Amino acid sequence: MKVSTKGRYALRLMADLAAHDTGEWVRLKEISERQAISVKYLEQIIPLLTRAKLVKSSRGNSGGYRLTRPPQAYTAGEILRATEGDLSPIACLEDTPNQCPRSKICATLPFWEGMKKVINEYADGVTLAELAKLPPNSRE
Repeated sequence: MKVSTKGRYALRLMADLAAHDTGEWVRLKEISERQAISVKYLEQIIPLLTRAKLVKSSRGNSGGYRLTRPPQAYTAGEILRATEGDLSPIACLEDTPNQCPRSKICATLPFWEGMKKVINEYADGVTLAELAKLPPNSRE
Protein backbone atom coordinates (compact mmCIF):
# COMPACT_ATOMS: atom_id res chain seq x y z
CA MET A 1 0.00 0.00 0.00
CA LYS A 2 1.28 3.42 -0.91
CA VAL A 3 -0.16 6.62 0.53
CA SER A 4 -0.35 9.37 -2.09
CA THR A 5 1.02 12.87 -1.75
CA LYS A 6 -2.55 14.03 -1.15
CA GLY A 7 -2.83 11.77 1.91
CA ARG A 8 0.59 12.76 3.24
CA TYR A 9 -0.13 16.45 2.80
CA ALA A 10 -3.57 16.08 4.40
CA LEU A 11 -1.93 14.75 7.56
CA ARG A 12 0.52 17.67 7.55
CA LEU A 13 -2.28 20.19 6.94
CA MET A 14 -4.35 18.78 9.80
CA ALA A 15 -1.34 18.61 12.13
CA ASP A 16 -0.60 22.25 11.31
CA LEU A 17 -4.18 23.27 12.09
CA ALA A 18 -3.94 21.40 15.39
CA ALA A 19 -0.60 22.93 16.32
CA HIS A 20 -1.78 26.46 15.49
CA ASP A 21 -5.26 26.22 16.99
CA THR A 22 -5.78 29.47 18.88
CA GLY A 23 -9.50 29.70 18.20
CA GLU A 24 -8.81 31.94 15.20
CA TRP A 25 -9.31 30.93 11.59
CA VAL A 26 -6.12 29.72 9.88
CA ARG A 27 -5.50 30.67 6.25
CA LEU A 28 -4.20 28.20 3.70
CA LYS A 29 -1.45 30.68 2.84
CA GLU A 30 -0.09 30.41 6.40
CA ILE A 31 -0.18 26.61 6.30
CA SER A 32 1.44 26.69 2.87
CA GLU A 33 4.33 28.78 4.17
CA ARG A 34 4.89 26.68 7.30
CA GLN A 35 4.56 23.32 5.52
CA ALA A 36 6.20 24.21 2.18
CA ILE A 37 3.14 22.95 0.29
CA SER A 38 1.67 25.07 -2.50
CA VAL A 39 -1.63 26.80 -1.82
CA LYS A 40 -2.95 25.26 -5.06
CA TYR A 41 -2.29 21.76 -3.72
CA LEU A 42 -3.86 22.59 -0.35
CA GLU A 43 -6.90 23.91 -2.23
CA GLN A 44 -7.34 20.42 -3.73
CA ILE A 45 -7.14 18.72 -0.32
CA ILE A 46 -9.23 21.04 1.84
CA PRO A 47 -12.60 20.24 0.15
CA LEU A 48 -12.10 16.55 0.95
CA LEU A 49 -11.49 17.38 4.60
CA THR A 50 -14.43 19.79 4.69
CA ARG A 51 -16.77 17.23 3.10
CA ALA A 52 -15.67 14.68 5.71
CA LYS A 53 -16.49 17.31 8.40
CA LEU A 54 -12.91 17.22 9.68
CA VAL A 55 -12.49 20.98 9.18
CA LYS A 56 -14.86 23.92 8.88
CA SER A 57 -14.35 27.01 6.80
CA SER A 58 -15.18 30.68 6.96
CA ARG A 59 -15.07 33.06 4.00
CA GLY A 60 -13.96 36.64 3.93
CA ASN A 61 -11.00 38.71 5.08
CA SER A 62 -10.81 37.11 8.50
CA GLY A 63 -11.80 33.68 7.21
CA GLY A 64 -9.87 30.47 6.92
CA TYR A 65 -10.07 26.98 8.37
CA ARG A 66 -10.12 25.27 11.72
CA LEU A 67 -10.72 21.87 13.22
CA THR A 68 -14.25 20.75 14.03
CA ARG A 69 -13.21 18.98 17.23
CA PRO A 70 -10.22 18.66 19.60
CA PRO A 71 -7.05 17.21 18.02
CA GLN A 72 -7.13 14.11 20.25
CA ALA A 73 -10.56 13.25 18.80
CA TYR A 74 -9.11 12.65 15.31
CA THR A 75 -7.13 9.66 14.12
CA ALA A 76 -4.59 9.50 11.33
CA GLY A 77 -6.74 6.72 9.85
CA GLU A 78 -9.85 8.86 9.44
CA ILE A 79 -7.83 11.67 7.88
CA LEU A 80 -6.20 9.26 5.42
CA ARG A 81 -9.55 7.66 4.57
CA ALA A 82 -11.00 11.11 3.80
CA THR A 83 -8.30 11.68 1.18
CA GLU A 84 -7.23 8.18 0.13
CA GLY A 85 -10.39 6.14 0.54
CA ASP A 86 -10.20 2.66 2.02
CA LEU A 87 -6.79 1.68 3.43
CA SER A 88 -7.03 -1.91 2.19
CA PRO A 89 -3.79 -3.28 0.76
CA ILE A 90 -5.70 -5.04 -2.05
CA ALA A 91 -8.87 -4.15 -3.94
CA CYS A 92 -10.88 -7.25 -3.02
CA LEU A 93 -10.89 -6.22 0.65
CA GLU A 94 -12.59 -2.90 -0.07
CA ASP A 95 -16.03 -4.54 -0.30
CA THR A 96 -17.94 -6.05 2.61
CA PRO A 97 -18.73 -8.81 2.12
CA ASN A 98 -15.79 -9.67 -0.11
CA GLN A 99 -17.01 -9.80 -3.73
CA CYS A 100 -13.97 -11.61 -5.16
CA PRO A 101 -15.06 -14.87 -6.80
CA ARG A 102 -11.91 -16.52 -5.42
CA SER A 103 -12.37 -15.39 -1.81
CA LYS A 104 -13.54 -18.82 -0.61
CA ILE A 105 -10.51 -20.59 -2.08
CA CYS A 106 -7.81 -17.90 -1.98
CA ALA A 107 -4.79 -19.15 -0.05
CA THR A 108 -3.40 -15.63 0.41
CA LEU A 109 -6.60 -13.89 1.57
CA PRO A 110 -5.90 -14.41 5.31
CA PHE A 111 -2.52 -12.73 4.86
CA TRP A 112 -4.11 -9.68 3.20
CA GLU A 113 -6.87 -9.53 5.82
CA GLY A 114 -4.24 -9.56 8.56
CA MET A 115 -2.29 -6.80 6.84
CA LYS A 116 -5.44 -4.69 6.51
CA LYS A 117 -6.18 -5.19 10.21
CA VAL A 118 -2.67 -4.11 11.25
CA ILE A 119 -2.75 -1.05 8.95
CA ASN A 120 -6.14 0.09 10.24
CA GLU A 121 -5.34 -0.56 13.90
CA TYR A 122 -2.11 1.41 13.63
CA ALA A 123 -3.64 4.31 11.64
CA ASP A 124 -6.60 4.50 14.02
CA GLY A 125 -4.31 4.30 17.05
CA VAL A 126 -2.46 7.54 16.27
CA THR A 127 -4.25 10.78 17.10
CA LEU A 128 -3.90 14.14 15.44
CA ALA A 129 -2.68 15.51 18.80
CA GLU A 130 0.18 13.00 18.66
CA LEU A 131 1.00 13.96 15.07
CA ALA A 132 1.02 17.63 16.05
CA LYS A 133 3.02 16.73 19.18
CA LEU A 134 0.47 18.34 21.46
CA PRO A 135 0.25 17.48 25.16
CA PRO A 136 -2.68 15.20 26.14
CA ASN A 137 -6.03 16.96 26.63
CA SER A 138 -4.85 20.18 25.01
CA ARG A 139 -7.41 22.49 23.42
CA GLU A 140 -10.45 20.55 24.66
